Formats: sequence, structure tokens, C-alpha cells
Amino acid sequence: MSYGVDILDLYRRAAFYVDHVLRGSQIADLPVQLPVKFELVVNLRAARALGVNISSSLLAQADEVIE
Repeated sequence: MSYGVDILDLYRRAAFYVDHVLRGSQIADLPVQLPVKFELVVNLRAARALGVNISSSLLAQADEVIE
């Protein structure tokens, strides 16, 4: 099971910085952006191999389920 930031969303947000730097903004003047989108990934095959039961409500909330 993994819960962390969505890497693709971070790349999209990095485009903001690239755009402003290429337009001549000073890097020190740009705001700090924290991650806002997180994803939950559950690997059922690994959970079964370890003997861990994952509740159906948790599986319903997961962004991705690997079977």
C-alpha cells in the first residue's frame, strides 16, 4: 500500500515555474507550492502473499488497485 503525492500533478505544476523563469521572473520571487493531490495505491497480490486483509471500503477509496 502506498499513499503519496501524484507525480504527474507535480510535473504539471512545475510548468508554472518554467514559464515564469523563462519570462524573466526572479526565482526568489516565486511562491512555494506544496503538493495538493495525493493518491492511494493498493497492491492486492502483495497483501494476499503477506496474509493481510484489506477492507472493501479502503479498496473503494483507492485511486489504483493492483491485482
